[in-house]
Amino acid sequence: MEYPDICIAGAGIIGLSLALELHSRGARVTVFDQGEPLAEASTAAAGMLAAGDPENPRELRQIAELSRALYPGFLNRILDLSGIVVPFQTGTTLQEVRPGENGYARDLTLLSADTLSLLLPQLHSARLNSGSRRFALLDENSLDPRQLAQALLAAVRAARIDLRAQTPIRFVRSSPQGIEIHTTAGTLSPSCVVDCTGAWGLSPAVPGQVRALPRKGQMLVVTLPHALSLHVVVRTPDIYIVPRTTGATAGRAVIGATVEDAGFDKTVDPGEIARLRARAAELLPDLADAVEVETWAGLRPGSSDDLPLLGQVGENRFVAAGHYRNGILLAPATAMLLAQMLSGETTPVSLSAFSPLRPE
Repeated sequence: MEYPDICIAGAGIIGLSLALELHSRGARVTVFDQGEPLAEASTAAAGMLAAGDPENPRELRQIAELSRALYPGFLNRILDLSGIVVPFQTGTTLQEVRPGENGYARDLTLLSADTLSLLLPQLHSARLNSGSRRFALLDENSLDPRQLAQALLAAVRAARIDLRAQTPIRFVRSSPQGIEIHTTAGTLSPSCVVDCTGAWGLSPAVPGQVRALPRKGQMLVVTLPHALSLHVVVRTPDIYIVPRTTGATAGRAVIGATVEDAGFDKTVDPGEIARLRARAAELLPDLADAVEVETWAGLRPGSSDDLPLLGQVGENRFVAAGHYRNGILLAPATAMLLAQMLSGETTPVSLSAFSPLRPE
């Protein structure tokens, strides 16, 4: 039997970010994934680091701001290990703010029609500046999750972290030494296990307690027409348009996304894709005829109350899952906070709202 310090179930961005953080603290870490690393939600996202999105629950604000502040150091650690630069694709977001938004919106300064026109002349001003449609400018980065995934995986391998793909965990049970992880390739006995399996949920659901859920999202990528120079994210409660400005996909934009309770179905519906394109064209008419490059559906790791599950679920068992639309953003903070929790340290922000044992 093998005896690593900590086992992590799930090799998505949360699991691998936590593995790097624990490794940097001297822990011997083994990571399991039933499929391939970073093959699910981690590379299906648009890549917005949307700490100030007024659609976010208020409870996320502290951890989101912490993670945004940690991001430069997080990317530098990945660069040091992998030699791969992960650039920010954009640095600002035009965010529609609607009446009745939560506390985030009260801190936003609304743009005048003239300022909005100067920032992005291609906006269909007749629609955006009529009635109650108002926009604010957010200081917010975005990146390409596929670039991040490539670099993060290279960093984990360079650190010689024990990463085992295609190795499902059959079951977990307590033992005199702490805990036993039984996999299709053998048994390990670490001091603890952290469930980072997202929507798949290694930890069994408990009636009356919050639970992990898959939230399907369909998206598309288009090539931006020459007439449309887009260097900011454009986001409303119904649609987002995220341009790629550097790297192999420069000159394209990601348009998304649906939010569906469809179980683990990842079928792409042409009708939903057409509706996304139509909503995007309402904002930027030039997108109506943009060439479609790719479509896909991903499964966001949601929860029954749309908040992450972060904390202890039993003796020697922890969970870090349910990040919903903010997994890319929250990866650095989640890694740091879980590592502190596992070490018995006091975390700089309260995680009580994210307890996996909270009532549903």
